[in-house]
Order: sequence, then structure tokens, then C-alpha cells
Amino acid sequence: MEINKINLADLRLDYKAKALDMADVVANPIEQFELWMAEAVAAGLHEPNAMTLATCTHEGKPSARIVLLKGLDDGFIFYTNYESRKGRELTENPSAALVFLWHELERQVRIEGKVERVSVEISTEYFQSRPKSSQIGAWASPQSQPLTDRKLLEENTKKLEAQYADIAALPLPTNWGGFRLLPEKIEFWQGRRSRLHDRLVYKRESAAQQWSIVRLAP
Repeated sequence: MEINKINLADLRLDYKAKALDMADVVANPIEQFELWMAEAVAAGLHEPNAMTLATCTHEGKPSARIVLLKGLDDGFIFYTNYESRKGRELTENPSAALVFLWHELERQVRIEGKVERVSVEISTEYFQSRPKSSQIGAWASPQSQPLTDRKLLEENTKKLEAQYADIAALPLPTNWGGFRLLPEKIEFWQGRRSRLHDRLVYKRESAAQQWSIVRLAP
């Protein structure tokens, strides 16, 4: 069907899966996120760790893309080429936002906070746990840089495959590693009928890991 024949204004669903009350959540938002992530995994959702990462330049120009959550401690960890667009923006403006959408569960989680680089040890451990082809890909690709011909990328890959043919794990590239987003605000959204959705927001009140929880109007 052609897009000009689709009435986008009429595309809607009435959400009715569940409710979300104060009594339904735990005091720590990281633990609450783990509970929701476990339910998303148990539901068999495709790549439930996929999330939108929004970054911003120093001048305030935003950009967003989908990345994968690869670790969770006191923050949300993901990996990238530090010289990519997102890597450069996170370095010059270390604030970011994440969004998880689990549409089948009628749920969304929004996270805002500061970012920091994870240690070289953590990045190395994760990098060398990836499939060897993915390790080679990280070395071969000058991520976000102009590429005149895909053949150049394929040639880089072949050279690296030959160079590291007898090595199980490649060394960590100096321009590749992890970021950790340390949350200052986390919103849990549960779809409800008639667009009267449930929204519970955790806000960090101090460096002592204390959180307040408020309900927002949909």
C-alpha cells in the first residue's frame, strides 16, 4: 500500500494489558528495570535490549539511533567506536537519554543521565567475548566516516582475517569501548485505555542512591 493512501491519523491501538501503580514497583529503579527486562525476555520479544540512544553536540544539535544494552550495574552500559558520531558527541557533551519500547507488553522506559567511559578492562572483556567476526568488524570499520566504496570495507576485513587467522581473540582497538549512562531520572510507562497511561518517574535525590517516585499525568 502506498504511504499516501494510508491515513496515519487513524492508526491507533487502545492499550489494555496491565496497570502500573506505586504498589507495583520497588524502591530502586535499576531493580525495577531488571524486573521489566526479565519479563520482556520471558515474553520472547525480539532483541528486548534494543534501545534508542539520544545524544547532543556541545551546540545543542541532537541525534538518535538504536543501540544494544550490553551491561547493567549502577548504570546502563553500551559499546561503540569512540570516533563515531555518538562517541564524539558523548565525549564533548556527556549527557544522554535512552528509550526502551516493548510494544508487545505496552511498555516504555525512558532514562536520562550523565555518561562516563567504562574501564579498559571491562571493555576488553566484553570485546573479546564477541564473535570473532564482530571483533574483526570493529577493527575494519571507520564507523561514521565517509566510505567511497564498500569494497574498501571488505578488503579491510579480509586483511584482518588473514592477519588474525591463528588468534582466537583480537586486541581491543584503542578507539573502541564502553559507555555507562548513570541515571538521574527513569520513567516507567504502561499503556492504558483511552490514552490514560500510567507514568511513574524515579528521580535521584542525592548521591546516596536515594530515589523519589512521582506519578505523572499521561
